[in-house]
Amino acid sequence: MLRVFYLLIIIVCVLPTIPGLLGVVLSAFGYIPPLGLTAFSLEGFSEVFSWAGVWQSIGMTFYTAIISSYLACFMTFAILQSSWNTRFWKKVEFALSPLLAMPHVAFAIGFAFLFAPTGMGMRLLTQWFDYDPSTQTVTDLATLIKDPYALGLILMLAIKEVPFLVLMSIPILQQLKIEKIQKVSQSMGYSSAQTWWKCILPQWLSKLRFPMLAVIAYSLSVVDVALIVGPNNPPTFAVLVWQWFNDPDLSLLPRAAAGAVILFGIATLLILFTRLIEWIVTKQYKRWQYSGRRGIGLPGKSFFTGIALLFTLMIPLMVVWSFAQRWRFPDLLPSRFSTRFWEYEWSGIVSTLEQSILLAVTSASIALFLALIGHEYKLRHRWQIPGYVIAIPMLVPQLSILFGMQVATLYVSSSSYWFWVCWSHVFFAFPFVYLSLDGPWRGFDKGLMRVALSLGKSPLRAWLKIKLPILMPAIVFAWAVGISVSLTQYLPTLMLGSGRVSTITTEAVALSSGFDRRVTAIYAIWQALLPLVFFALAIAFSRLQTRYRRLSLKGLFIHESLSRKPHHP
Repeated sequence: MLRVFYLLIIIVCVLPTIPGLLGVVLSAFGYIPPLGLTAFSLEGFSEVFSWAGVWQSIGMTFYTAIISSYLACFMTFAILQSSWNTRFWKKVEFALSPLLAMPHVAFAIGFAFLFAPTGMGMRLLTQWFDYDPSTQTVTDLATLIKDPYALGLILMLAIKEVPFLVLMSIPILQQLKIEKIQKVSQSMGYSSAQTWWKCILPQWLSKLRFPMLAVIAYSLSVVDVALIVGPNNPPTFAVLVWQWFNDPDLSLLPRAAAGAVILFGIATLLILFTRLIEWIVTKQYKRWQYSGRRGIGLPGKSFFTGIALLFTLMIPLMVVWSFAQRWRFPDLLPSRFSTRFWEYEWSGIVSTLEQSILLAVTSASIALFLALIGHEYKLRHRWQIPGYVIAIPMLVPQLSILFGMQVATLYVSSSSYWFWVCWSHVFFAFPFVYLSLDGPWRGFDKGLMRVALSLGKSPLRAWLKIKLPILMPAIVFAWAVGISVSLTQYLPTLMLGSGRVSTITTEAVALSSGFDRRVTAIYAIWQALLPLVFFALAIAFSRLQTRYRRLSLKGLFIHESLSRKPHHP
């Protein structure tokens, strides 16, 4: 039975990459039989490179992904260096869940509310500098929203990825045994900062390889966030390709498909570039690791405090905007408040929320079930899918496989929009859920299961009574991760749903493009709160389950003590 379910994992979560990539490649070379295009050609690629500003767009995509990813890596290292095994680290761990829970779209909208030309940041600046409404000297300052150099997009992506990299670094540092490294280094005369630079950084960077690749792949292929914060003319290459896919002239689809193939090529080049940087730093030029004892202490605590403060300011600011009826620039607060925007949008929001939650819970539950099957199969059989194959949906730009998947669904059932959207959410959520369970499954004591089996318990009963209760907090957290990933899916929902399946994310992105800020704030609030609610439920369940187990063990201990106590007549 386990092999049958593992085959289901291959069919649902691995094989779709083949028609996805094959479909987009064939389309890029002009082979689209439903449109009457049956001759192979390079016209699609020619149209891509003849597009005005395409090289500027590609260059912007390169440096945006590289700078934002390595800036996030630098800030993550600074936070770890300054706070690991200190009192401040408890605050970091406590804040990670709410920081991770906020989706990229909600964070981008909040970022725009803070740093737009009429955002709260500019409003504060006008209180410190002279402001002349006729000349607008303050608002002429460089803005971080829609700036032509994508500086705001770089900063926003870097800040949002720091909590993810910090979370991925926790099991790495636990595996490296930092305390022993520090003791040995201190005995050789190295300071704490020197130890982190010379001894820990090379090992940490090599083990952080996969999370860094995932961050880089997301940064270069992101569309929804780039639509909100990124430049317009020209946009990033992923946004440009997405605009080509939306062109009503279907004869131009080879151009869009060729752009998706080029985007995949860019992702491959950046992955190779990342591996080259890692090899140079850790293998080739190692002299900096033992030449002198210089080390710099980084202000990691200040970095994390600033990031947490930025996250904290966003939701209150969006709440104020949702109730603001009149808010003139440069006033710090609205002059009039009203609930009419909530009243007008409530009926539409409720139906959208219901559909979003149903999609997220269904897809996350399926992804969790498949991830549990995958890990159990991995323990019992030698033949298994390599980890990098499972991680393909995280490392390949979504546009590079979604078009092929969309074409493949047309040959099966072109009207089952909800089913295909749910399947795409499972496809993209499964790697995150699977990797969330990888650490707990590796750390589980297999001896407990062997003892249960030796006492006559069946494998299924032993799993349900012993392994499941112990790993239940990790399972619930992985389920919350799957829900969060599903709630943030923008391109899969639009492309496989053909615009007929609306979620809170698709509505928030659509409203952020020049619509009323009050309505945009309402949708952004719900988009930020939904994942937070599920993460809070996961944390609450974990604590209740831990407390219940402690009380049960305490009761069992008391019962055994009383039963062993001698009774006197």
